[in-house]
Amino acid sequence: MRRITGFTVTPRAYLWVALSALVVCTLIVFTGAAVRLTGSGLGCPDWPRCQGTSFTPELSTHSAIEFGNRLLTGVVGLPCIAAALLAWRRRPFRRDLALISLLLPLGVLAQAVLGGMTVWYGLKPGWVIGHFLLSMLLLVACVVLVWRAAHERATVERTRDRISLWAVRVLVLLGAVTLGAGTVATAAGPHAGGEGTGDIVPRLDWKGSETLDWAIHQHGILATVLGLGSVGCWFLLRARKANATAQNAMTAVCVLLACQGVVGAAQYAMELPAGMVWIHVVLAVVTWIALLWAWVATGRADAVAPDVVAAAPLGDTESPLVRSGT
Repeated sequence: MRRITGFTVTPRAYLWVALSALVVCTLIVFTGAAVRLTGSGLGCPDWPRCQGTSFTPELSTHSAIEFGNRLLTGVVGLPCIAAALLAWRRRPFRRDLALISLLLPLGVLAQAVLGGMTVWYGLKPGWVIGHFLLSMLLLVACVVLVWRAAHERATVERTRDRISLWAVRVLVLLGAVTLGAGTVATAAGPHAGGEGTGDIVPRLDWKGSETLDWAIHQHGILATVLGLGSVGCWFLLRARKANATAQNAMTAVCVLLACQGVVGAAQYAMELPAGMVWIHVVLAVVTWIALLWAWVATGRADAVAPDVVAAAPLGDTESPLVRSGT
């Protein structure tokens, strides 16, 4: 009897699935920030329903914005679930991709639950901060998945340049702390997330009226250190001849941080208009992704044999390096 086999996914096709998951997980952060900055965080005061209904919320601007963001979470879940399922049908099969991809739907599910709890607790700062930082962790899994899906193990080797590797790792850690400080500054600022609905949303105020200025200055100090460290890493990676991908990623980090500095200074001078704050959040997320890309790229050396690797298609099930015995 003829053997029936299921469908399989090529490495190139799976890479596109992983990329789509990264894109939608990034976009949902942008829309989530828009929900908060338009004061629509409590446009749907209950969860998972909205205004007591599932699909027909009260037709107000804030309800539509909040409910639309919830619906978009379902859209985000599709490529994440696809990445987790199709990893098992990818040929050649790779266990690392299968395990990493499982973090995506689990992260989206955790985000949905945490988002619901954020609404239940009236947008208390701790819940809102946790909601955002969980998104940043989910992006870590997305970036690692994309990087690994784009490179077959036989074509690249781990770098022996520990100095560059640890320099970028420390920079990523500093970037995470800076992001955290930014969420604290936002939680102490004027954009509570529910002001458009008339609800009173608590703000961080452990220093009274000086809390916002204190948080902004601490965030600014960390951002300055991050910027100087990024420039230092930029020179370090070139001096130590890191691979081109890592160097380009670090260039992007430096440029984005420079833009962030301009936007940050402008929004402070303009007393934090919502539009400028949204741009600041968008740049922060993109900078975080670029920093993560520099991290994963710095952990690898250039291809063992660039001329041979370049000739190998991404979907090749057996690398020329393997065939040649290297």
